[in-house]
Amino acid sequence: MIDRDFWQGKKVFITGHTGFKGSWLCLWLHSLGAEVTGYALKPPTDPSLYELCSIDKLVESHIADIRDSEALSKALSAVHPDIVIHMAAQPLVRDSYKIPVETYSVNVMGTVNLFEAVRNSKSVKAVINVTTDKCYENKEWIWGYRENEPLGGYDPYSSSKACSELVTAAYRQSFFNSSNPSNLSTSVAVASARAGNVIGGGDWAADRLIPDCVRAILKNEKIVIRNPQAIRPWQHVLEPLSGYLILAQKLFEDGPRYAEAWNFGPDDSDAKPVEWLVDSLCKEWGNGASYVVDKGKHPHEAHYLKLDCSKARSELEWRPKWKLEKAVESIVEWTREYRDNKDLKDVSLAQITEYSKIIVNV
Repeated sequence: MIDRDFWQGKKVFITGHTGFKGSWLCLWLHSLGAEVTGYALKPPTDPSLYELCSIDKLVESHIADIRDSEALSKALSAVHPDIVIHMAAQPLVRDSYKIPVETYSVNVMGTVNLFEAVRNSKSVKAVINVTTDKCYENKEWIWGYRENEPLGGYDPYSSSKACSELVTAAYRQSFFNSSNPSNLSTSVAVASARAGNVIGGGDWAADRLIPDCVRAILKNEKIVIRNPQAIRPWQHVLEPLSGYLILAQKLFEDGPRYAEAWNFGPDDSDAKPVEWLVDSLCKEWGNGASYVVDKGKHPHEAHYLKLDCSKARSELEWRPKWKLEKAVESIVEWTREYRDNKDLKDVSLAQITEYSKIIVNV
């Protein structure tokens, strides 16, 4: 359960707060009464959820590069945070083929810079490094990957996130583990979080399925899909975010027990093919929305990927609450409100409230 009393007044430092997931997390934490500081580049898309919801008015925002270790350390130490959630990343598989050096620089050295900043802070008690389900060595098997499965990565993005996981483990063992006699720093509870394919209203990234669908629908164009039979663990953005919030509290209150890797993914029944998701979105939108399959050549992408979230279910009492059909419904609702020029901060907070009624301890 998410404990509102715990988050009231907590100082939370979020990297990547101007992105899609970061913006939703800022809104949620603000609604819980946390004091949020963000560190990120300018919003990566136009439009962006960050700007549409005026999130800069809700948080203290530092617009800077995660690769700038000095600026990062200065920003973090100035606010004396209790909890750090690291989400800054180059997040796109297809972009990683175009800019591999930047992808590794941001996703690997950015993580190193973050942990170095934490080492210089005396206030931080808990850190979550948000990586991805794609950090696993994908063998295209039919069962979900568990947290102790081998890490890997076919493409630079996936590989860089596996590297980020290795960095996390090394820093946890070398610098933040009070039970290690060679520990060189203070005890900080460090965990990593591996989420499935996150979807939701307000995502405008290029070369990502739901944003591509939304852009086409709003222009009354056919949606073009690349890999119709590729199966992914789709989940609404609020699902893994709820896991991060639960995990952060556990780390803060009982760090050694929870300082490890965690999967946050949907039920097996929501690991669906791309075509199923797009068809469902078209039907929910109506008004003649339709799609075609692009049969051209594209960079390699995994065909089959699922997560085993048994550990989070049993040890964190976390489990997904919204089925994929509900996630699609919420995306269509959000997009219609966007089309109709409604107050999208209110729309987004209303969806957070609806979801929170299921899980928040009040």
